[in-house]
Amino acid sequence: MRIDKFLKISRMVKRRTVAQEMIMAGLVKLNGRAAKPSSSVREGDVIEVAFPRRILKVQVLCDDDLLLKRGKEAYRVLGDHLVDKEDNSM
Repeated sequence: MRIDKFLKISRMVKRRTVAQEMIMAGLVKLNGRAAKPSSSVREGDVIEVAFPRRILKVQVLCDDDLLLKRGKEAYRVLGDHLVDKEDNSM
C-alpha cells in the first residue's frame, strides 16, 4: 500500500492530499529515509511523521486496506514526543 494512503486509512491524517503535501515537504520518513507519496508500506516498516508540535514514530502492523477499514490496528506507537515549534526538523 502507498504511504500516503496508509497515513489516511490509519487516521494519522484527515485527507490523502494532506499526507502527500507532508511527504513532499520532507515531514515523513519511511525506515529512516525521506519518503515519496508512492513509497510502499509493508508490515514491520517504521514511519516517522513530523507534525507541527510533535514527532510520531510508529511501526506498521497491518498494510491491508480492507482490514484497516474494518478497524484492525494499523500501527504501534514507538515514540511520541513534543517539540518546540522552531525545532521541528527531522
